[in-house]
Amino acid sequence: MLTNEQVVEQALGRISAGYVFPEKVAVIEAAIRGRLAEGAYEGLDDRQLCETVTADLQEACPDKHLRLLWTDEPQSLEPVDDDGGEAAFLALLRAEGQGISRVERLEGNVGLIDVRRIATAVEGASAIGAAMQLVAHTSALVLDLRECRGGSPEGAAMWCSYFFRDDQVHLNDIYDRKTDTTRQYWTAGHLPAPRYADRPVYVLTSGDTFSGGEDVAYTLQAHGRAVVVGGTTRGGAHPTARHAVAEHVLVTVPAARSINTVTGTNWEGVGVVPDVPVPADQALEEALKAALRQVHREDAESR
Repeated sequence: MLTNEQVVEQALGRISAGYVFPEKVAVIEAAIRGRLAEGAYEGLDDRQLCETVTADLQEACPDKHLRLLWTDEPQSLEPVDDDGGEAAFLALLRAEGQGISRVERLEGNVGLIDVRRIATAVEGASAIGAAMQLVAHTSALVLDLRECRGGSPEGAAMWCSYFFRDDQVHLNDIYDRKTDTTRQYWTAGHLPAPRYADRPVYVLTSGDTFSGGEDVAYTLQAHGRAVVVGGTTRGGAHPTARHAVAEHVLVTVPAARSINTVTGTNWEGVGVVPDVPVPADQALEEALKAALRQVHREDAESR
């Protein structure tokens, strides 16, 4: 049984080795070790330890992906089993329909896709394609990301690919600290369903929209391909690995950072700011009104 001090030290080791901004590690370590010396973590159970250390981490370095997380599922502490949380994430996606909660056709032939997590481009391709196939003949689309908590950068690029005509759009880049390399993300050349490149798209956001959900919203907004409606998102732009530091405690370490090709930056700490700011619970109604106005306008112009 590890002591709280040992858990915290293991977490700091992971942060030191992998955090995307190594120049900030010394400040983080000084702050957390200072709290250890004060006895701030003594007597806390695992859940309390996660909450307290996370608050201290984010006070020292305001990165919303930098945290300790409690997990109900016991974790292996063997180095050979450490995959950065990938297996657990894939299992979660399989259990949740690859992150797609519902697909509907609404009044006025407006499609709606409710996405709660961004699946990987490999395992999620068929599910994403099935959703896009169901809305292929709608006049406008609402992509509801208000409860989207994150996911895969490759999956985010696949979702975005449907809203452009071809594979010639350079969406964004991701810099990875471990390999000191930058990977480019472009629209995909081949997709399992028809593209949706010529009709209006509205993306719904809220204060709960995070990480991979923000990636889709920010990318489509920056490239002028969607109107974002709702609330400002949480502001987490750093792809993250998860490492077990106790049987029920994970440390999440941002190991990379996104760079949008239009803005040259990302949404870290500021969130995605909507084009149409409204309370999140009114976002769907507002987007539907806008979509129907746009569809009627285009119908009138085509006559």
